Formats: sequence, structure tokens, C-alpha cells
Amino acid sequence: MEPLLRTRQLCLGHPARPRLDKIDLQLERGDRLALLGVNGAGKSTLMMVLAGMLAPRSGRIEIEGLNLADAGSTLRHRIGFLPQRVAAYPELTVSENLAWAGKLQGLRGPRLHAASGKALEQVGLQEVARRLAGRLSAGMLQRLGLAQAMLHEPEILVLDEPTASLDPLQTAQIRELIDHLPGDTSVILATHLLDDVQQLCTRVAVLDSGRLTAQLPVTAGMDLLQHFQRPAGAPA
Repeated sequence: MEPLLRTRQLCLGHPARPRLDKIDLQLERGDRLALLGVNGAGKSTLMMVLAGMLAPRSGRIEIEGLNLADAGSTLRHRIGFLPQRVAAYPELTVSENLAWAGKLQGLRGPRLHAASGKALEQVGLQEVARRLAGRLSAGMLQRLGLAQAMLHEPEILVLDEPTASLDPLQTAQIRELIDHLPGDTSVILATHLLDDVQQLCTRVAVLDSGRLTAQLPVTAGMDLLQHFQRPAGAPA
């Protein structure tokens, strides 16, 4: 049986200095996969390629064996994307931003209204639905981004640094939301935080300088730092 999502030898950037170099990943239905890397490792680049915002130089992305580049919007609809910077218009309300995101996914009328109400409930933003996005706290803005990604009920969620720059309470709230996603929703979560890996994911892929250096199950007390390159002169 084909995995839900698979990347084959994804490359991006100049061959002499690639931003991504021969990335092979596999995601099964219901998987929670962490993409772990330091700043600049290529995590956001890979997230944007998976979301269809960047085209790889070579390689392919498949959903159940079908090439994402060939199938267009039909397959892309099966992916929801939370970028590192939430795509929300500050002069629009929470509900208006959700409506905008829903229309981009082809939702209209009663379907859009029902999907927006469900997403607001899932992320706990019902009481601020009429608040301008520009007046949201960082944690609430991240919840809005998650609601936008979940709005069309995708099978795959691609989450880029969902807890970055949040205070401890906001981080705990976002982690709880992700932890309680429906069991059949598959997640690829990019992070540089070991706690995100341990608390939210069952598998981890380590990305270092655009290359995958390890793919392994998440276990208690695992030493992930050993899979990163050490700067010249750094102690072993």
C-alpha cells in the first residue's frame, strides 16, 4: 500500500549549494512526524515545497502514489499549511480572515459558514470572531493560522514552527490543540524545539544543512543532537 505522502529525492537550489538535497520522506495516515533542525537547516523551505509554494529543482512529491505536480489543485486540497508567519490581514476580523482562506480552498455559502464555525470551535476563537486580526495576541494569531489550515478538513497538515516565539502558556495551548487533532489527520511539524518533538510526535526526521541526517521513532530521553554537524573546533 502506498504511503499517504512521499517525497522522492527532492532538491532545491544550485547543485553546488543546495537548499534541499535529495530529501526522501514518508508519511502514513495518522502519522505525527517532526522535522527537526536548527535555524537555517532548510525546514521552512521544505515546508513551502510540500505546500506547493515553491517548486523543487528535481524530485517529486506524491500523495498515494500520484505526483502532486501533475494533479494540481485536486491533490493540493488534501494539504493544509500553517506558515511560520500566519497569513492573516490585520485589518480584517478573525471571521473575515477565515472566510478569505476558505474561498481560496473553494468553499462558498453554507459550506464555508459551517466550516468556519467548526474551525473557530476547534481552536477556541469563537469569542473573538469579530476582533480584528491585528489586535490578536501572538498565541491567538497562531490559533487563527491553525484554523485556516484546518478549515477545509485536509488529510495532511504541514505546520511550520507552530510554537515559535510564543510564551510558555501560549506554547502549551498550541501544543494541546495539535495533540487533540483527529486521529486520522497526518501531521508534518517543523520545529527546532526538542520538547515539540517529544510531546507531539511519534517519529522525527533530522534536517541539517538541507540534508536528512536521521529518521527514527521518538523515544523518551533520546539524544537528537548527535545527528547534527558540529562546527569546526567545537568540542565532541
